[in-house]
Amino acid sequence: MSHNSRATLAGNSVRMIRPHLDDIPQVDFPDGYSIRPLRVEEGAVWSDVVIEAEPWLELSTDLFTNEFSSDLSSVPERCFFVVDGADTPIGTISAWYKGAVRGLDYGLIHWVAVRPAHQGKGLGKAALSFALQKLALWHERAMLGTQSKRLPAISLYLNFGFLPDLEEAGAVEDWRLLRDQLNHPALNSMDL
Repeated sequence: MSHNSRATLAGNSVRMIRPHLDDIPQVDFPDGYSIRPLRVEEGAVWSDVVIEAEPWLELSTDLFTNEFSSDLSSVPERCFFVVDGADTPIGTISAWYKGAVRGLDYGLIHWVAVRPAHQGKGLGKAALSFALQKLALWHERAMLGTQSKRLPAISLYLNFGFLPDLEEAGAVEDWRLLRDQLNHPALNSMDL
């Protein structure tokens, strides 16, 4: 792991951009799962889902408050729980907002997490499809941040039309390594 301010146990921070919100892949939830808005009073449950799903980073139980307290009124409209048939939250995704980056407005795919017992069932794909459709109501483009060791997530994002943001410091080097690790067509076609 390189020694820089972007480095974590989950790898270097990398940013991805989807330059438009057209042609969003449509993916249904598997039988027995659905998605619903998160209620502000469910912040502790949200933190529990995210913390349980996180294999590398130590996260605070105050994470929900730290992330969303600046705009709690937007939580029911932009934050979601993936739930099982008993309405138990087993995953989360947010169709949040970033604001202006290099003069352009971006919606933000934020805090994608699925409890380990429910991973590998296509829930991330279905949640990402849903969240991008929500973002398209308010934004023309989307971005997200992740870390370089999250290879399945990065592959998913590439499959959904996200591309590396190469203007970030150290990004070209990180994406060259990721291209070698993932062998993904979207990266293989890029001049890195």
